[in-house]
Amino acid sequence: MERTPRRGFPLQGAWFAACSPGVLQAIGCVLLAASALHADYSAQFDQGHSASLSELRERFATFHQEHVFQFWESLGASARARLAAQAARIDLAALAAADRATRALEAPGARCLEPAPIQRLPERGGDPGLVSLATERGEALLADGRVAGLVVAGGQGTRLGFDGPKGAFPLGPLSRRTLFEQQAQKICGLRRRYGRPLPWYIMTSAATDAQTRALFRHHAFFGLPEGDVFFFQQQMIPALDFDGRLMLDQPDHIFESPNGHGGSLTGLATSGALEDMERRGVSSIYYYQVDNPLGRIGDPLYLGAHAAAGAEMSCKVIEKLDPLEKMGVIARVEGHVGVVEYTELSDQHRYARGPDGELVYWAGNIAIHVIEVAFARHVAANANRLLPYHASAKKIPTVDENGRTVLPSAPNGRKLERFVFDALPAARTVTILETRREEEYSPIKNASGADSPQTARRDLMAVYRRWLQESGVAGVDEKSAIEINHAVFDGPDDLRASRIRRVADAGDAIRIAPGVAE
Repeated sequence: MERTPRRGFPLQGAWFAACSPGVLQAIGCVLLAASALHADYSAQFDQGHSASLSELRERFATFHQEHVFQFWESLGASARARLAAQAARIDLAALAAADRATRALEAPGARCLEPAPIQRLPERGGDPGLVSLATERGEALLADGRVAGLVVAGGQGTRLGFDGPKGAFPLGPLSRRTLFEQQAQKICGLRRRYGRPLPWYIMTSAATDAQTRALFRHHAFFGLPEGDVFFFQQQMIPALDFDGRLMLDQPDHIFESPNGHGGSLTGLATSGALEDMERRGVSSIYYYQVDNPLGRIGDPLYLGAHAAAGAEMSCKVIEKLDPLEKMGVIARVEGHVGVVEYTELSDQHRYARGPDGELVYWAGNIAIHVIEVAFARHVAANANRLLPYHASAKKIPTVDENGRTVLPSAPNGRKLERFVFDALPAARTVTILETRREEEYSPIKNASGADSPQTARRDLMAVYRRWLQESGVAGVDEKSAIEINHAVFDGPDDLRASRIRRVADAGDAIRIAPGVAE
């Protein structure tokens, strides 16, 4: 994956309008030359690349993937070139190894699990004295400019009935601000509070990259300096059917999907983002996923606990609601702290309870990590060993014997993904910090019901009400919809420092609408 520039304009609309006639003529010549070159390449593909094509097809046959070329004779030269180029990029040996490894992970009881040490909340036996010390240390990291934000934002809003990147979903209870805008506000608030930049690294995918960049340009980067926002794309990987065979979604194209949030670490390395962090003096990466509007960014308590332990990677957790909640859990896996996905957890461990009746594996992973830059570089350099692939059964578009696209009604294949938390066992030291569900976890995964926009807005407004109550600000009741600008007030401490006593005194920073709360 290549690093893409953060500045510049797309070759479209307004950009062309700004060009002089001479520039436009030059561009036209280049495009015509490129088109002619492509046509010439396509026309000569079979003659000029017969030897390499033969070797390519032989390699695919060795791995029992020769069916990829089943429509070859009916394809035109351009389509053949496209398929051959894509096939040449696929590491079949690594793919076969990944397939075998994922099947081993799915075997019940394949791993030995033990409870992991976790820093619990004070009300659940944790040390309250550590809170102030860790917070102070985390604030020092932020004030020194040693923290960067990393958001995994490659997903689309398809399951929400939304056409666009998930980060562009309008979630503001009153303003309908997007997830991206809300998170940009949080970063603006950190910049204001600590007086230092907090660079923001945004991982997109092939499906969301262009739209995400356009959204940020349209909104002037939501008040952030353009140079402090760095986009990079995650890589793609082929899916396999249940027999381990590659799948065509078109006669001249092998189906591929994003390689999972674990691809963020390899993407940071290949895009040049890690070098950018090092140049800025960043030592710690605050990782989170775009679809959790309650998640804090740059939490000083978390950063400080991570730093105090000398951890290379850390994890925030909440108590699971029940054994069947679809969350990975923290455990010692073969002696190392790690996360076990709920799909790979045996019933023996899923339902195990201690003498007090609490689940033994109660700590659900909410995908908020702190990762040291040096550790991210180490993991990226050893990704095939430290970031194994996982598989999940999915409905994958394919083609029938006549090359027509078929949309299956049931899962017909396995998508492969890397998980970022698989790096945890490689860390010399790990910190696991418990947080409160009602304060930090309300993801948007479904169009309705649990984990939907409706529940996320409800939970977000409940957070805002607690902030106001804790800081003694009056003027909103339980039936009012409420929205707070995180760039101005990102918690009760900001509200107390402002000395306002009523919501009306906050201006546009706090918006309310009586009687319309969802």
